[in-house]
Amino acid sequence: MAAPAATPSSSPSAAPDHDSSPAPPRQIVVGVDGSDNSAQALRWALAEARLRADAVELVHCWQVSTYGDMSGMGAYPGDLLQKSAEEVVDRLLADVAGESGGVTITSRVVVGSPAHVLVEASGVADLLVVGRRGHGGFLSLVMGSVAQQVTAHAHCPVVVVADADANADE
Repeated sequence: MAAPAATPSSSPSAAPDHDSSPAPPRQIVVGVDGSDNSAQALRWALAEARLRADAVELVHCWQVSTYGDMSGMGAYPGDLLQKSAEEVVDRLLADVAGESGGVTITSRVVVGSPAHVLVEASGVADLLVVGRRGHGGFLSLVMGSVAQQVTAHAHCPVVVVADADANADE
């Protein structure tokens, strides 16, 4: 026996249900560390955000550092490290103030591993932008360790911006 034909009242609607809530804001996350490479990445992210009509979020991370002296190990005061990190972000924002072109820019300073924090931030970003190398000690590397880790683990597309001087050397 053949199955009964579906009637309009018993079949799913041919037209998909549309969510009437507004789309979440689009966002480009850019990891910055105060280096010239991260400033170049920020400028690239701002130019891309103007094209896409996206917002930009600067993310700067710092980690608790320890030092050793004759009395043993100690930690640098966290409030001084936080203040220094905020100054890095403020300086970068001041440097690009005339280049925002109407792009909404937010920033946050986070205690944690830069690669881990940026990978987490990529979960809600449309694009993650980092400089090719930052303040790490191995300038001969083609790509820094944070850039390598975020390109391998990010949840969104990643752009690794080379510094302008790198192109001149090649």
